[in-house]
Amino acid sequence: MAAGKGSYDWRFDCGRLCLDLVATGNGTSGTCELLDGADRLAGWLVAAGLVPAGTSLDAVDDTWLTSFRQLRTGVDRLLTAELDGRGADGALERVNELAAGATPGVQAVRARNGLLVRTLSAEPACAALLAAVARDAVELLTDPVARAGLRRCEGDNCSRLYLDTSRGHRRRWCSSEVCGNRERVARHRRRAAAVMVPADRVT
Repeated sequence: MAAGKGSYDWRFDCGRLCLDLVATGNGTSGTCELLDGADRLAGWLVAAGLVPAGTSLDAVDDTWLTSFRQLRTGVDRLLTAELDGRGADGALERVNELAAGATPGVQAVRARNGLLVRTLSAEPACAALLAAVARDAVELLTDPVARAGLRRCEGDNCSRLYLDTSRGHRRRWCSSEVCGNRERVARHRRRAAAVMVPADRVT
């Protein structure tokens, strides 16, 4: 399977790799299943920067898909529990277990145009890629500054988790261009509808 097969207009606006993985699912923080096949997972791995473009991902199969979905569920439950001020020890144990693994090795090689490009030093392994995402979740939860910026989107029909890094920490949506724009459009329509109400119907 070539890296990037099953291309999709992925969104990476949550602020962390582990949050972007959670946003691909239909759990607490996702809206629909975006990782609906091994080829889609391969595309996400490339788009997320976990593997360089052009990397052969022939090994990606349904077992990889199951493993990434399970990690996604664990991270989702763990972060949701933290936001709600409660523990999720089962999810924490699993995420810690995966984070303890070795992450992918990288190296710089000379491309045909003479520039150095990043490649993996070995064939991508599922456990190594899972470790990279799990470690990102651990780093997020153990960094007080980053952890304090964890938010849930206030957009209609959206429950994505994201990091608020805005000045003043007043960001309300996972994406100003998507959920924020929807809210602005809805607000404009409500104002326009109110203006159009006949005066004799205003109570």
